[in-house]
This record gives sequence, structure tokens and C-alpha cells, in this order.
Amino acid sequence: MLDLHGMISTVVTPFDDNDEVDLDLLRGEIKYLLDAGVTAICACGSTGEGQTLSLEESRDICRVVVEEVAGRVPVIAGVIQNSTAQVIRYSLALKEVGVDALQITPVHYVFAPSAEETVAYFREIGQAVDLPIVLYNVVPWALVPVDVIERLAEVPQLIAVKQSGGDMHLLVDLLARVRDRFTILAALDDLHYPAFMLGAHGALAAIPTVTPRLSVELWDAVQAGDHALARELHERILTVWRAIDGPNLPATLKAALQLQGRDGGRPRKPFAPASPAERERIATALRAANLIA
Repeated sequence: MLDLHGMISTVVTPFDDNDEVDLDLLRGEIKYLLDAGVTAICACGSTGEGQTLSLEESRDICRVVVEEVAGRVPVIAGVIQNSTAQVIRYSLALKEVGVDALQITPVHYVFAPSAEETVAYFREIGQAVDLPIVLYNVVPWALVPVDVIERLAEVPQLIAVKQSGGDMHLLVDLLARVRDRFTILAALDDLHYPAFMLGAHGALAAIPTVTPRLSVELWDAVQAGDHALARELHERILTVWRAIDGPNLPATLKAALQLQGRDGGRPRKPFAPASPAERERIATALRAANLIA
């Protein structure tokens, strides 16, 4: 079985002034994250603005990530669609370029599928694509409850749950009830330290994209039992997360990269780059975390 654990980073999708994907900038970000020691990389998720990407864009992005990673860590491809047919279509294209696993959202637009329909959704995708699947439990109004996740044990391709959606209570229920069946990955960016203490197998989230070295050090400190260091790292990371968290996260996150001398390009329209006031707030947080001079 594919081993997903530790600090897994998402990666931004850089867009240029024409709103096209800049694959050269993407290569630079992949190299940076690998050098920081992340244990896997996830492309085309929320941080990668995957909900905006065409099948062709998603395929090209994942092809570049697979090339740059060159087998050193697993590559996870995000699919954010709203029908079984579209998810299978995207997933098969991403399988062709060599990704190791898929991160798939439940159906989340307006209408809510039943528990039976949710199980059938993941079963059909698993059978059609036959790659390991991470259930991306991120959309606050469409969270898959723990009793349905227990039923998803009948889908052999589903190996992990990425719990986000702002719900620490659901995370602790998952850890108590299904951590022996599924890998549980925390995506609550300000709560990685307590999630690791409660037994999460790792994190797959946005904040390591900005603070990969600190985030890897946090995971390592918890594994080593050095809780004084872990709390210090948690607070440094928290300072940065509070400065970038918001509805325009694609813009603020990319501003945080630029302030560190990295280039994640522009956010995809209609989002505009971070304002001068936002950039100053983020710079203050990065200085407090000792990430910039």
C-alpha cells in the first residue's frame, strides 16, 4: 500500500499575466519543497486552485510535478469535480502522466448525495481508475460524516482521509474510529500539533507550502517527543497562517512566497494579487516567524 505520512505539502499553480499556467515557475516550487524535506506533494488541490483547472491544465501540471519529483516522494493529484463521470475523466488523464494517488472531493455543488450515493461514487471511481484515493473532506457544507467513512472501508482503493473543513471534532472521531483502516491526514492548518498528538498519521495542507521547513521540523519534533520545540514551531507557523488565512487565500499565499524570494505567479482570475496592506501584514508575520529578515 502507498505510504502517505508526515508533512505532505500542497503546491501552488503559478499563473502568468495572461492567466495561463507557468510550468517553469511550477518546477521551481517543486524543487524548493523537495529540498525542504516534505514527504509527498499534492498538486491541483485547493492551494493549487484545482477547481479552476481544465483537464488539460491539470494533466500538464501533474506531468511536470511527476518529472521533477522523479520518484523521490509520492505525487498526489487533486480532482475537484462534481460528477462521477468528470472525476473519472480527470483521474484517468492524471493516471496516464504517472501520479501515485488521487485526492478527490465528494460532490459538493448545491445538491447533496445520500450516503449510498457517496459510497457508490467512490466505489465507481476506484474501480474505473484503480489508483489509491485520498478522500478530500474539505467543503464545510458537504462533509462526509464518520459513519459514511466507515462504510467506505468497502472501497479498496480508498486509503486515506484528508480532514479539513474546519472541523476538529470530525477529525478526532475519525482518529478514534477509523485510524486503523485509513490513513488520517490533518488539513486544519492551525491545529497540526494537536492533530499529531492525537495520532494523525500526518498532514496534507496549505501551510507547508509557505513554511515547509518549519512544518517538517514540527512533525519531526512531535515524533521525537520534543514538545517544547513543537510548541515553539507551532506558534511560529500559526503566526504566518493567521496572516494569510482568508477568502483570497490564493493571493495571500502567493504573496507569502514572493516575500520569501520565491515566485508562485499570480492567482487565477477573478482573484487579484494581494494588496499592499495584505503584503505588509504577511511580511510582519514572516519576520516574526524568522522566515525573512
